[in-house]
Amino acid sequence: MSDIIIKIDKLTKTYSVIERTKTGLWNSFKSLFKREYKSVEAVKGISLEIKNGEVYGFIGPNGAGKSTTIKMISGVLTPTSGESKIMGFTPWKERVKYVENIGVLFGQKTQLFWDLPAIESFELAKEIYSIPDDIYRENLDFFIEVLKLKEVIGKPVRQLSLGERMKCEFCYVMLHNPPVVFLDEPTIGLDIISRDAIREFIKKVNRERQTTFIVTTHDLSDIEDLCQNLCIINHGDIVYNGTIHDLKKYSSDLKRIELNSTDEIDYNLLKDFKLIEKSKFKAIIEINITEKSLKDVMKIIFDETGIHDINVNNIPIEEVIKRIYHKG
Repeated sequence: MSDIIIKIDKLTKTYSVIERTKTGLWNSFKSLFKREYKSVEAVKGISLEIKNGEVYGFIGPNGAGKSTTIKMISGVLTPTSGESKIMGFTPWKERVKYVENIGVLFGQKTQLFWDLPAIESFELAKEIYSIPDDIYRENLDFFIEVLKLKEVIGKPVRQLSLGERMKCEFCYVMLHNPPVVFLDEPTIGLDIISRDAIREFIKKVNRERQTTFIVTTHDLSDIEDLCQNLCIINHGDIVYNGTIHDLKKYSSDLKRIELNSTDEIDYNLLKDFKLIEKSKFKAIIEINITEKSLKDVMKIIFDETGIHDINVNNIPIEEVIKRIYHKG
């Protein structure tokens, strides 16, 4: 049996949208009777393979096509062309059977009943997914322990903090043991303690149950902490598909040097460097070590600026991804 659980082949989605080239009351009136349309390609023939048991990152700027892609592979939208096989299902053709085997969590939309205790929603999930009593009890006890929900599940959802609610949302979507779970902004708005708890939960379930998670997020620290592989999409095309490790090597020739001084920094002495950040006593410069060696740069700084407190780092992953967006 192949260890590929999700296979996407040349998936596209094209929308017809009304084209308004002229403004004014008369043109608005005419458009009621005769409208001009144009085709917009939201997704342009992307292909992906995701292995069973992965925590896979799927990211891109707003309008890149990632939400449309997720909706197609979760069975909400039918693509214009292309194929997708997830656990052997074609999502938009076998939607009823398919959705019994997946979990979907939206960080900004609740699936719990707002005025009822969370446990009531869990009981409903048991009936919807026909979860056997023994499996339901085993899973519920596991999630209550791991997510520390004992004192939470009896309260109305509207009384829960955001962190408590998100933990209950995770419990709800995981009760039926879905092999594949789609997470859309799972840590959005959470404080650092709740965010860490959610991440640790995802890693524990992935490790112990081999659940495959597909994570879409704008919080790149989620991607760094959870994922080994990721796909970056922009303008409907894949602009990067590979490991986090290789992504960092994408800009391995670039270094950020942080300079700290007890005296006010003379920026005339740094005019030959790319300046990223500046203040009275701190500066950050960026260099390309293929153009000028780190050793030479250090010598210039030590000899000419009088600065002796220096930290050298790779450029942040956020900056790497931002540059990939622009290239895409």
